[in-house]
Amino acid sequence: MSGYIFLQHYWWFIISLLGGLLVFLMFVQGGNVMIFLAGKNELQRQLIVNSTGRKWEFTFTTLVTFGGAFFASFPLFYSTSFGGAFWVWILILVTFVFQAVSYEFQTKAGNLLGKNTFRAFLTANGCLAPLLVGTAVGTFFTGSDFSVNKSAVADSLAPVISVWGNAWHGLEAVADVRNVLLGLAVMFLAMSMGCLYMINNIEDNSLARNLRKNLVWVSAAFVVFFVSFMVSLFLSQGYAVDADGNVYMERYKYWHNLIQMPAVLVLMAAGTVLVLYGLIKTVSCSRYTGGIWWTGAGTVLAVMALFMLAGYNSTAYYPSYSDLQSSLTLANSSSSEFTLKVMAYVSVIIPFVLAYIVYAWRSMDRRHLTAEEMQSEEDKY
Repeated sequence: MSGYIFLQHYWWFIISLLGGLLVFLMFVQGGNVMIFLAGKNELQRQLIVNSTGRKWEFTFTTLVTFGGAFFASFPLFYSTSFGGAFWVWILILVTFVFQAVSYEFQTKAGNLLGKNTFRAFLTANGCLAPLLVGTAVGTFFTGSDFSVNKSAVADSLAPVISVWGNAWHGLEAVADVRNVLLGLAVMFLAMSMGCLYMINNIEDNSLARNLRKNLVWVSAAFVVFFVSFMVSLFLSQGYAVDADGNVYMERYKYWHNLIQMPAVLVLMAAGTVLVLYGLIKTVSCSRYTGGIWWTGAGTVLAVMALFMLAGYNSTAYYPSYSDLQSSLTLANSSSSEFTLKVMAYVSVIIPFVLAYIVYAWRSMDRRHLTAEEMQSEEDKY
């Protein structure tokens, strides 16, 4: 493997890691869905909002970092997807803006809309953000409607490389049931992790019982949609790339990727087992509160494996179903070797950033959130 190819694969690994961390941190969104489902009174709703509110910056920062890493390492994807399927990304951004505004203004003096209106916005963000992100990632396997003409960059009148093939600009992804299955799986996974996190973070027996009751059905829904997506993925055709860079359809491509890459198979198996262990242990044991760590770690591993299935083993990670040869691969969409190499040196700081996040997390969670804190704390949402 040449140095350039290694760097392309290295940066896809980094993007896979960031994608896994992003989905894990969406427990904030999933937790907000529980505001009215598990929060049966004002105190319980305050506890939920303040539990998730102390972590929402982590999710938003990871989302921005994920997009920035894609822009720097695979700019053609960034210009094609963000410039073509812009309605999806705009909706995701809007939901996050509503989230930030809702946290800050729900208890402000002079709030004309009332607390529950902003909490409804938080609930909408909790459903829509994971659903949209999952549906968008689904197109990494099912394809999108675009064409790429790199020679157009020399056209002084219309230097547009990527052209979207329809007026829906990404919203057409919902027409493929596989995308929707993945979107729903991510949404219910986020809700499950939200329940797990608050069971671990909040010290309130009544609220914990409500969260555990909701955890039963949301985790069951996650399993159903995730298994349905994986089965449909492994039975479908995939976008393979030959030695000359030509894209063609291969039956059972993603199943072949899984069994031909043992490391990814182990990653997927380990992630799935950890996710299920955290869920089952918490549902079956009324005193167990550590499920978020097992399910969270498993989520990161499983999502990383999904990204690797989409990009490794001579696979087009962002395929075009309307023009196969416009499909994006690690080889034809990456930055220059120099850029990837310089960024690889910069990526050495990633472990230090992760260490700081762990330190900040532990500082905020050194004690459980309690009803007494809601009554006495002034700095709260």
